[in-house]
Amino acid sequence: MSAATTLSSKFQISIPKEVRERQGWRPGQKFVFLPKGDSVVLVPVPKREGLFGIAKGANPENYRDRNDQY
Repeated sequence: MSAATTLSSKFQISIPKEVRERQGWRPGQKFVFLPKGDSVVLVPVPKREGLFGIAKGANPENYRDRNDQY
């Protein structure tokens, strides 16, 4: 998939339909721009419900405690 778009005079970018549909992006969805070298990565911000269970199986040993903060 190779889709191109143009930055408007108001510094807005329209995401091509092909990309939106393939990624399942919807109006009102939030995104974050992550600088990476000379490029930028566009990442959708996950909803809180989507983070449930993300740390399942994590090892809590040697976890920094609040008492370690300065």
